[in-house]
Amino acid sequence: MSGLVLKLGPGERVLVNGAVVENGDRRARLSILTPNANILRLRDAIHPEEVTTPVRRVCYIAQLVLSGDAPPDRARPQLLRGIEQLSQALTDPDSHLRLATASRAVLDGQYYQALKALRALLPREERLLAGAGGA
Repeated sequence: MSGLVLKLGPGERVLVNGAVVENGDRRARLSILTPNANILRLRDAIHPEEVTTPVRRVCYIAQLVLSGDAPPDRARPQLLRGIEQLSQALTDPDSHLRLATASRAVLDGQYYQALKALRALLPREERLLAGAGGA
């Protein structure tokens, strides 16, 4: 595996293994070579008061692992259970592909990849909830 490549904008912050790193004045590209490093873009972070939907809840659990606030062995069953519940509600092929990717990533201990796959479902969930509210 070639590692993770982060492309950061000016002043962008990222959490790397519990340390906040801030980019300088120019765009930067960082290669994270250490396997299983915990990485979280702070611009993507979900705050506790924003955990108001099923997909956000599962994303938040993955985020807690990446921030070091939840041990992986305790979060893994919660994540897998949440992904299973989402797969029962989001039945389209693209959602199932993303959920399968997230599930494999969790089983492999790749929580950043799991979070990335789960975050891709947020716009779909938002559309579904908006449609349900208008019915």
